[in-house]
Formats: sequence, C-alpha cells, structure tokens
Amino acid sequence: MESGRPDLVERGKKKLSRLEQLQIRAIRKSFDSLPVDRAIRWCQRMLGARWITLVTSNLREVHGLERLPPLDPKNSYLCVSNHRSFFDLYVTTGHMVAAGMLDRHRILFPVRSEFFYDTPLGFFVNGTMSFFAMYPPIFRERSRMTLNVLSLDELAWMLKKGGMWAGIHPEGTRNKGDDPYGFLPAQSGVGRVIHRSRTPVVPVFTNGLLQENLPHQIRSNWDGTGRRVIIVFGKPIDFGDLLDRPGSPRVYKAIADKTLEVIAELGAEERSIRERQQGR
Repeated sequence: MESGRPDLVERGKKKLSRLEQLQIRAIRKSFDSLPVDRAIRWCQRMLGARWITLVTSNLREVHGLERLPPLDPKNSYLCVSNHRSFFDLYVTTGHMVAAGMLDRHRILFPVRSEFFYDTPLGFFVNGTMSFFAMYPPIFRERSRMTLNVLSLDELAWMLKKGGMWAGIHPEGTRNKGDDPYGFLPAQSGVGRVIHRSRTPVVPVFTNGLLQENLPHQIRSNWDGTGRRVIIVFGKPIDFGDLLDRPGSPRVYKAIADKTLEVIAELGAEERSIRERQQGR
C-alpha cells in the first residue's frame, strides 16, 4: 500500500463480503497501473461522458461555466451538487468533458455499495457504463457505517495525489421530495473530504432530470416531451478560515453546510432562469 493511503479492504475485511473485497481491490489496482489508468481515463472521456451527453443534448442548458478557472489536469477538483436523480453528476461532468474542461482527469463518484459492489452485475454495470467512475463505495447499513470514513479518506487521499475530478452530494442521498429547491441536511462526510484534501470545490445546481427511469429520460430527449435540464455552475467556494481550523465533526459539518448554502444560491438562480423562460 502506498504511504498514507487508507486500505478499506484490509481494515474492513471483517465487514466486507469476499465479492466486495475482490471488486474493491480490482478497482484500487487500476490506479496503480499506468497503462490501465490511462485507458480508463480515455474511456471515461471518449465513451462514458459522450453517451450521457448525447442523450441529454436536446434538453441540456448550462449557465455559469465561465465562472470556473482553467482546470489544470495535474490538479484535482471536487464537484458538489444537489441530488435529485441518479444522473446529476454524470450529466454535469459529461458537459464539462464536451466543453474540453476535463482533459485528462480520472473521474470518480462515490456510490452506494448495494448492487454496485455486492453483485457481479453491479461490477459489470460500473465498468461498462461509467468505466469504474463509481468509486469508492458508500455503505448504508448502520453496522458498516464506520467503513465510510475509510472510503471518504481514500477519496481525499486520491484528490491530494492530483489528476482527479470527483463528484459528491452534500445531502448524502437523493432528495425525493416534490420541491426541487428543497434540500436534505448536509452530511459532514463531504466536509471531511474537503478539509483533508484541500481541493478546490466547484458547486453546481441541476434541475430537470428525472429522479428515476433512465429509458424515459432518454426518449424524452428525442420525442419533444422532455423537461429542460438546467445546470448552473458557481465559482469555486471560499470557505474562509474553516480549512485552517483543526479537523473535527463540527468543522466538517460547517464546511458541508457551506457547500449546501452555495448550491441553494445557485438553485435560486436556476429558478429565476426557468421562470423567465416560462414567461412568468
């Protein structure tokens, strides 16, 4: 193991099934082989990002991209977004790839372990649809919540290493409520990642994607029935002196709350854009 890199499998093997251990190790090793890592980065940009961009091409509308500085491929960046559908971060990142802003970054989106890590089919879907962007796993069971600290610390470690574009939802889980401008409470995990990695944080608000039903979302892109998908980017978040304070649950929660506060401001901007388009 590289110095300082958390080892989720070794430290969590008593709580991980053999299949979960095998799948996590396989993806971890893909970072260690330069040819494999380069191939995955190419596939994520040239194949994975392109299909999601194509199937939202007639619906997608993007604002605020000019607020972002040039993204150095040697540096890492963390994108924080509201969470209304399974595809928020995929559509956001796909557009950035199409705009030439993510040149050689490896793309990472922490994902629930259920299905994607405890079944062979999940591993297949992860590989063929995202080229293993869905990493590291996040565990929902109360008995395995302690594993999430290891997962998030590995994400922070990889961000510090450089060359990564990661996306994470401060709310932790999808907001299934009727109000797209409402939010679940921010979870401190995102604050932990930001504090430990000191990575520039790019906020974004997305509205219009279906919460579920990918086939219908794709059809609506082509048959004229789709709702506009409006994406609003903000400038990188200024956390003031929060990052200079010693790490603690209180500091991590304050950082997470700040991300959600900025996302909410972008949500208000998106609402104004949508209402102007509807002639209100």
